[in-house]
Amino acid sequence: MTEFRLDHDRATRTGIPEAVFCEHKSAAQIAAIGAAMMKAGQRMLFTRLRSEMFAALPAGLRGGLDYDPDSGTAFLGAASPEQEMIEGIGIVAAGTSDLPVAREAARTLAFHGYAGPVCADVGVTGLWRLTEQLETLRRHRIIIAVAGMEGALFTVLAGLIEAPVIAVASSVGYGVAADGRVALNVALASCAPGVVAVNIDNGFGAATAAIKILRSVGR
Repeated sequence: MTEFRLDHDRATRTGIPEAVFCEHKSAAQIAAIGAAMMKAGQRMLFTRLRSEMFAALPAGLRGGLDYDPDSGTAFLGAASPEQEMIEGIGIVAAGTSDLPVAREAARTLAFHGYAGPVCADVGVTGLWRLTEQLETLRRHRIIIAVAGMEGALFTVLAGLIEAPVIAVASSVGYGVAADGRVALNVALASCAPGVVAVNIDNGFGAATAAIKILRSVGR
């Protein structure tokens, strides 16, 4: 009996095709899923694919993957269909340590055919780094903001721009700020209007939410 059942109709139902969350899966399980998708001639996004797990995959599958170790993502098939990347979504990372999550969001957007420029290292302790980027950030229709520690970026950013802010608390922090829980609580309790939150480190969820919002507005 197979250990997995692929959801080939998910894109038709939800607008977002099935992705594979690789954490806690074995190399054999990931390889079997990849082989099934290759046989079906379909594209797939893999998330949370650690470097050591990627190295353990069969050479035939590795050769067919566009792998990015910084974000732990891989594309089976081209990054996106041959078309111009859709603009409108920007990504902001508070610090360099938040880049893996921001990169996961950017790669998820790219897989679906959306541009996702990343504006990094604009944490609020050096507020000038954020304010000097505001003109560029205000051109986006949706902003994905990634921050750990105390998560102050979410409120500050939402108080300066018109676009809705999808807050992604990252698990960057220590002491009372460990594991991203303080940043998540700040995102949920923000007094700035227009802040919504996804789960800790969930760059994939933020990106797919932004895609759905942008598509809905486009209708």
